Amino acid sequence: MPTAATPETTMPGAPSRLAWLDALRGIGALAVVAEHLLPWFLPALRPYWFSLGVYGILVFFLVSGYIIPTSLERHGDVRAFWTSRAFRLYPLYLAVIALVLAASWWVPVREGVPRDGSAVAAHATMLLDVVSVGGVADTMWTLSYEMVFYLLVTALFLIRAHERSGLVSVLFAGASVAVGLVVSGAVLRGGWPAYVSCAVFAAGLACVVGGWFRRTAACVLGLMALALLLLSSRVPWLGAAVVAVMFAGTAIHRWERGRGGLWPVAVTAALVAVAPVWAIESGWWWVEADVWLTTIALAAATFAGAMALRGRRLPAVLTWLGLISYSLYLVHHPLLKYFVEVSGDLRRSPLPYQLAMAGLALALILAASALSYRYVERPMQALGRRLSRRTGASDAGADRRQEGRDARMGLQGAGSQGDGPGHTA
Repeated sequence: MPTAATPETTMPGAPSRLAWLDALRGIGALAVVAEHLLPWFLPALRPYWFSLGVYGILVFFLVSGYIIPTSLERHGDVRAFWTSRAFRLYPLYLAVIALVLAASWWVPVREGVPRDGSAVAAHATMLLDVVSVGGVADTMWTLSYEMVFYLLVTALFLIRAHERSGLVSVLFAGASVAVGLVVSGAVLRGGWPAYVSCAVFAAGLACVVGGWFRRTAACVLGLMALALLLLSSRVPWLGAAVVAVMFAGTAIHRWERGRGGLWPVAVTAALVAVAPVWAIESGWWWVEADVWLTTIALAAATFAGAMALRGRRLPAVLTWLGLISYSLYLVHHPLLKYFVEVSGDLRRSPLPYQLAMAGLALALILAASALSYRYVERPMQALGRRLSRRTGASDAGADRRQEGRDARMGLQGAGSQGDGPGHTA
């Protein structure tokens, strides 16, 4: 899922050093849209030698892994990081939920969403797929793994283990193989994981953002995310593989900066490639060996190609699509459902009519995504950045005050080791 991986996304008039990441998001978003559009509009054109949807999602996860931890490390402020993330992700997410619920009299909410409080709890944390709860929009499941990644990255940052992302990626890739051999689905079932995780998530993030026992709270949240990933997610081996891919993206960034090798990325890729081969819970067409391997190879080649071209001017349409990719990702599936509800089943229509309707649907989706970016995402991102700067200044001031007190007590530097509000690692 694209989540909005980068706070420093390319803006009009801004430096283009991260334009290649926006281009990757644009490619990933188009792939996911095509995955959902083709079966309904142009089923004869849908490829089965690789999975468009998985390809797009893997590209998104590599981008998130590449940029998110380094953003946190560069600023060194977990409060500002989580403030920025909340304003980046939740406004549009809540708007799409409201849209789907408001239109439920016409197009019912999908059956995978429980009709009880567990759905509310799971949507509140975005930990949907790792507590085995369906999202009101089909594509929301990937946000679960973005959130797991954020929680793990925060914990690793605060215990100063964040430089070991290569090793972490290998461990998660190994876990995906091992879990696939022994687990056939969620071990922890029922609604209670959603309720418990919601309570821990709210209390833990309040401590992380507020600065109360920050390191301890971050570790609790990280351990909870790990437990949910391996014990209560819909497909545990896939969840572990996804997180491995994200940490592989971080390892690539460290290699690029001369702070690590590429061997963990190679090992991770090999383990993720074989993960579904012996997994008990598999059998879908997109994890058949040839399809899975081809999809992984294409995603890796796309990321590597964009990285190789990062110093060059890229097509403006791709960077624009990357800019609106979060809106495009969340908005397109509900809009496709509504469009088909009006147009009727197009799968047996003449090809020219299918092409015309597919073009019309895509145009409407792009227009709606651009509008939601302009009027929902961008204003909320700007507000989040302003609040992040304020909270960052507040944390910096707390650090200076703590250092002054420590100096007077002959304990200079001790504050950097604690869980107090000034701790930013």
